[in-house]
Amino acid sequence: MTAYYSDSDRFIVSVDCVIFGLNHSRLSLLLARRRFEPEMGRWSLMGGFVRADESVDDAAKRVLLELTGLSDVYMRQVGTFGAVNRDPGARVISVAYCALINFDEHDRQRVERHDAQWIELDHLPELGFDHSDMVSKALTFIKQRFAIEPIAFSLMPKCFTLTQLQQLYEAVTGENLDKRNFRKRVSENPCIEKTDLIDKTTSRRGAAMYRYNPLLDNGVFHI
Repeated sequence: MTAYYSDSDRFIVSVDCVIFGLNHSRLSLLLARRRFEPEMGRWSLMGGFVRADESVDDAAKRVLLELTGLSDVYMRQVGTFGAVNRDPGARVISVAYCALINFDEHDRQRVERHDAQWIELDHLPELGFDHSDMVSKALTFIKQRFAIEPIAFSLMPKCFTLTQLQQLYEAVTGENLDKRNFRKRVSENPCIEKTDLIDKTTSRRGAAMYRYNPLLDNGVFHI
């Protein structure tokens, strides 16, 4: 291989995955305590180094697959973190990704093997490195997208109540939404279908259940 850049510095490139899921209707983040130095024992996001034969996108997908067993999920790059001293082990530039997964579909045994845990967003511990900044940037990203893209359904079960959907939007946006207005906006989206199913876990009367139908998505989703 011709050494075109032999006079340039070399850096390690990594990926970190900010993985969101709904655990018992609570928006949660998948974290693990580091089992090695640097920052051993501290909570952190799941990540890994980019291999020589893969792109950063492929590296993030590999990390997600190894941890959750899932491959076809909503995942987007949310930023690059390259402060000189961000990693005490070496000069590492990390590309952060936001992933939204269906909690019911992930491989719990894989998560356990990695000593990872789902921790509610309202009770996050102090994170190592600059991972808190990554989480903050990922939250800002999905908050902006939630209003204009149907990405919320990546987190929801196949069938859900409108109360569950509203609770998710409130958890992401940090706002209390008016029930009547929220349901009116939902009704304006043809891709959200009412089913014949009734959820009776929250009341004797029960609540109608809905589902997202991507085939009816007209490309102008808005809530």
